[in-house]
Amino acid sequence: MKVDNTDTIFITGATGILGRAFTLGFADEGANIVFTSRGGGSADQLRKECLAHGAKQVLCIQTDLLSDHSVPFIIEELKKSNLLPNILINNARNADFIKPTSDGLTPRESWRNEFMLGVILPYELTMAIAGCERSPLKSVINISSIYGITAPNLTLYDHPSRDSSANYGVTKAALIHLTKELAVRLAPLKIRVNAISYGGVKGRADIAFQDRYGKLCPSGKMLEVSEVFGAVKYLSSSNAAGVTGHNLVVDGGWTIW
Repeated sequence: MKVDNTDTIFITGATGILGRAFTLGFADEGANIVFTSRGGGSADQLRKECLAHGAKQVLCIQTDLLSDHSVPFIIEELKKSNLLPNILINNARNADFIKPTSDGLTPRESWRNEFMLGVILPYELTMAIAGCERSPLKSVINISSIYGITAPNLTLYDHPSRDSSANYGVTKAALIHLTKELAVRLAPLKIRVNAISYGGVKGRADIAFQDRYGKLCPSGKMLEVSEVFGAVKYLSSSNAAGVTGHNLVVDGGWTIW
């Protein structure tokens, strides 16, 4: 179930835990890689790693995704580099937008920014790429979360009001519905649009959190980083030719309890 090594994969939010797994996974397949970044050493390092892993070409587009000019700039850079993507993965996020205030409330600005980055940007970017003349786009994957399906179990957190922000799950739920809307609207162009809702992934959580999580999940553990790429690879491949408008849940069984 290899991804065609002539494909160009465009990933937003590539330097985070999930984004790196996706990016390096496709690099291992020999694809062309495009990703966005606000700049800095992590982007430079990721570019070098992609080439070392076997990516044919790697393009980092430096931009602030919240800027009104970001999407037109991205399209200009894609065309200039002749790297319009076959596969788009909307994965960008900013953890600063899901930090409640000391009184446990989520400020209006955080609601706006989270929704802009997590729903409006995926819509605008998808439609802009799909609308390009002779666009090769064939698969769009929106990265959602179990919290877009079910509300958080607050017993998981030491400080629920501080560690669990309502705008995250609400935005991820909206992204799942956006997936269905785009699947319908882009079907005439033969573009498939799907979402993946991941459970918790090891990487930032301490051992105590991992233990609590495991007791609430049928698989008894958080996802390993090595377990996240398979779903993206499947939905990107011709094996998923008949799948669109679907939300694929990868959570070790979390949402069935």
